[in-house]
Amino acid sequence: MKATPDFDALFIAEYPRLVRVVAVVCGDAEAAADCVADAFERAYVRWRRVGRLDDPAGWVRRVAINRAIDSQRRRTSAARTLQRLAGRVETARPAELRWSDAAAFHDSELSSAVQHLSPQQRAVVALHYLDDMAVVDVASTLRLSEGAVKYHLHQARARLRTLLANPQTDTE
Repeated sequence: MKATPDFDALFIAEYPRLVRVVAVVCGDAEAAADCVADAFERAYVRWRRVGRLDDPAGWVRRVAINRAIDSQRRRTSAARTLQRLAGRVETARPAELRWSDAAAFHDSELSSAVQHLSPQQRAVVALHYLDDMAVVDVASTLRLSEGAVKYHLHQARARLRTLLANPQTDTE
């Protein structure tokens, strides 16, 4: 039987890194902190089971990423609905990232471009590049096939190349 890691130690070790990664997915460090806190709350409630997993941090990461993607979808859907109801033309404007860790993400042009990716693409980019996870680990975390992760990475890189080569490109 696997020894149960200490919840407090897991929280202290993983919380800051997870907030940085999830912020890329949802575009807002405060919303990311909420998603990660919610994931840790869920882990705490289920700690008898989660603490025995091979990778409790992976479980928390998956819950936080899924919550961020769901939240982003709800915000996008709500914004589109309000714009349709108001009869306004949609104008795309990326959410601005706010980072407390200066070493995490310096290039504001890149952070702005990342916000034009789909939530799924942002998730794989954040996990693969910021959290330095292998494709197989990203696939496991997001419950996708390795091929799907590679596809999303490929599409994200192509989109970022286009956006960064021509920052005035009108985005959807």
